[in-house]
Amino acid sequence: MAETTYLQAITDAMREEMLRDPRVFLLGEDIGVYGGAFKVTKGLIDEFGEERVMDTPISEAAIVGVAVGAALTGMRPIAEMQFADFITSGFSQLVTNAATLHYRYGTAVPMVVRAPSGGGIHGGAFHSKNPEAWFVHQPGLKVVAPATARDAKGLLKSAVRDDNPVLFFENKYLYRRIKDEIDPGEELLVPLGRAHIARAGGDVSIITYGAMVHAAQEAADKLAAEEGVEAEIIDLRSLQPLDKEAIFAAVMRTNRVVIVHEANLTGGIGGEIAALISEHAFEALDAPIKRVAGLDTPTPYAPAMEEFWRPNAEKIAQAIREVIRF
Repeated sequence: MAETTYLQAITDAMREEMLRDPRVFLLGEDIGVYGGAFKVTKGLIDEFGEERVMDTPISEAAIVGVAVGAALTGMRPIAEMQFADFITSGFSQLVTNAATLHYRYGTAVPMVVRAPSGGGIHGGAFHSKNPEAWFVHQPGLKVVAPATARDAKGLLKSAVRDDNPVLFFENKYLYRRIKDEIDPGEELLVPLGRAHIARAGGDVSIITYGAMVHAAQEAADKLAAEEGVEAEIIDLRSLQPLDKEAIFAAVMRTNRVVIVHEANLTGGIGGEIAALISEHAFEALDAPIKRVAGLDTPTPYAPAMEEFWRPNAEKIAQAIREVIRF
């Protein structure tokens, strides 16, 4: 077993898939000699060469467009957006082309778009977005958001093998902070569309994903130690397809729900989850659903303001107290 960071797990997943399948290649800005803005692709150009680790112009529309075209010819591209914020420049290629080609022509579009997302690094309004809900809204795309190094590796490998376009939101705050013991010889595949119980508990269910899984863990541990409240944590892992059965089962077990995501509150995936619970499991609820999310403003740059803006363990703990005491 090797202690592996979230960042290294993503690198390892790409390396393994490139070794396994010659159709897999990488493209993006500065991913070659420079190794990417966060060094996720460091060393891969030396191992696989310029034809499979391609530096591109600063044009997300071109990067996504080339990936779509390559996927249509049978290749399996992994495109990197240097920051998820800039995915807007390739938005039309994703939602108008990649997402609809199978519906229109019956063809596979096997491509992955890696999108480093989220705050906590004091990146300000242009380098901190969590735009996953935009793409959950578009039929034809799959959307993944791992919280752990193990899931980052297993989900990325599964995404590369999927015949659909997959958006892979990797939270850059986790890159070097989160580690797992991973066997380098293990064929680690985590299926898309399956949630995971990250923490057992019978008093309330926290439904979340990405970096907020760790904030939820901190809140749950604090409440267990200080107040005897045992919170269950459901790590969604995939947002599209969404594991609805796991969500409903959690509601049935604990009868209380707190939904947490770092993305802005309005229009976030939490609203969809709350609606699904209200439609299909309302009678199991013993308290109103609480949502904890980023504020409805651009992400502030100043560290103190960013901390005020983001969900954290204390905000989650307070939401849990409110549903427990209802």
